[in-house]
Amino acid sequence: EMDIPEELRGRATIDLATAAEMLCISRQHAYKLVHDGELPHLSLGRRIVIPVAPFLRMLGLSPEDAAPDRAEAPAA
Repeated sequence: EMDIPEELRGRATIDLATAAEMLCISRQHAYKLVHDGELPHLSLGRRIVIPVAPFLRMLGLSPEDAAPDRAEAPAA
């Protein structure tokens, strides 16, 4: 099971550069994925942000595991 990266825990959104870094792709490629509808995103004026829950689901991870209260809980 893959761990949720710390920078995603308790966050509603991340910036495009962070998502690109986590996917090991360039920002330019991330913009192309957004344009092509392959990367979940929100447009806030001229700013593009990536909602964490759909991003995690895209990676096959559970958004519930990134909730702040779950982040502090010890592993069973």
